Parts: sequence; structure tokens; C-alpha cells
Amino acid sequence: MTKIYSWNVNGIRAVTKKGTLQSLVHTHRPDILCLQETKAERGQADIDVNGYHEYWNSAEKKGYSGTAIFTRPEPLSVANGFSSTIARKYEFTDDAGRDSLGEGRVISAEFPEFYLVTVYTPNAKDDLSRLELRHKHWDPAFLAHCQQLEKKKPVVFCGDLNVAHTELDLANPGPNRGKKGFTDEEREGFQNFIDAGFIDVFRLFKQGKGHYTWWSHFANSRARNVGWRIDYVLVSSSLRKAVKAAEIHPDILGSDHCPVSITLAL
Repeated sequence: MTKIYSWNVNGIRAVTKKGTLQSLVHTHRPDILCLQETKAERGQADIDVNGYHEYWNSAEKKGYSGTAIFTRPEPLSVANGFSSTIARKYEFTDDAGRDSLGEGRVISAEFPEFYLVTVYTPNAKDDLSRLELRHKHWDPAFLAHCQQLEKKKPVVFCGDLNVAHTELDLANPGPNRGKKGFTDEEREGFQNFIDAGFIDVFRLFKQGKGHYTWWSHFANSRARNVGWRIDYVLVSSSLRKAVKAAEIHPDILGSDHCPVSITLAL
């Protein structure tokens, strides 16, 4: 069995200082742990990860964005970002001059049975200033990246996708329709993953509302479970039978997101 965990830590230095990341590693013992929004470079966080290989993709801007993978099995290969073919095809700089390619948002690791990709998808922003980037460039580029890998072997991708796919994936869909994370464009971007054959594995096990991975800091939202499901694990359709469990872990604190995980019989 292979246990894969994914967590937007909203600053790896903060969760290591609180001890919550170490607790997750020691208690749940994931085979592969993917982190988003690390906001740090390797060596800046004092974390005990004995037995894990570390791979980081840090943003050029200090203390911003970033991803990391900690894995017990050593990957056959690891690559940051997109291939040059995809990087040339799409435009990753938004109207404000922010280049999402330099924000450390994607790491891909190759293992014998599958590719693992972790992603921290750009936020559309309150003013939707990054919505066009998301809709026309980032989401299509990320899908193309996963499909490119899938030509060689099955793909598992996980991370903070910064979108609630359906009305079941947020507590208050009505007042949030058209706002960041729940625009038609962002939801379409997610649906394109599904239409391409990728499986939102959590929904193989649990349906309905109330299953969230992110909560606002305002109005005691987490305690009241007024949240959004924006952190996911998706797999190639050929891996469907290998998925034995998919969980959300709201009891793990330390970030405004909680971890998600899957167990593969591989």
C-alpha cells in the first residue's frame, strides 16, 4: 500500500514551529507527503524528516507560494514546473506582470508505477485579476502537463486547486457564485480534468455536502464547518481500482487548510 498525503500548509515554517507537520509525519507516516504554499526555501524550516527524500520548488519571490515533496521511496526522476513545450504554448504572466511560472507551483516525480504531481494553482484573486490567467492559460497548461505524463504511465496529481468544483464542495454556494474559487471559468477548468478521464477520488467514497478542506479565519468558520473543498487528489482512470481509501483530515490543525490523503494498492 502507498499512502499519499497532500497539505497546503500556508507556510512550512509556521506548521513546523507549531509541531503539527512533525505530528502528521510521525502519526500518519505517509509514504509520500506533498506540500503547497511552503513560503520557504529548503533549509529554512526545522523539520525532522528522517527517512524521506526532499524535493522543493520555491518561488522566486521570498516567502511566497512554493511546493515540496517528501517521499520515502526515491523517485526515478523529479522535475519542477512545466516542460518547455508547454511553457512556450501558454502565457503565464498576468496583466499585473506577475509570472506564475516563477512561483514554484508544480513538482512532478516519477515512480515505477505512476507519476505524482503536486500543484498549487494560482488564486484568481478577490478582484478576479488572475481569472483570465487561470481560465485561458494555467488550467489548460496543467491539464496538458498531466496528459503529457500520462502518455508514459498513470498520473496521480494532488494539491490546492483553488476551486470548488460543484455546489456540494462549499457550504454557501449561492452568495459565492461568481467569486474567486467558484466562478464558471474555474469550475470549467476543473471539469476539464474530469472530462479528460481523471477521477476525483474522494467522491468515490463520500458524496454530499459537509466535506471541506479550507475555512476562512473569520466568523469561527472552521468550528462551524462553513468551508470549501478546494484541495484534491485526482488519478488516471487506470488507477481507479488501485484506490482503496480517500480521506479529508480536518482534525489536523496548523493551517487554514487541512490535509487530504489517498491509499493506493501499489
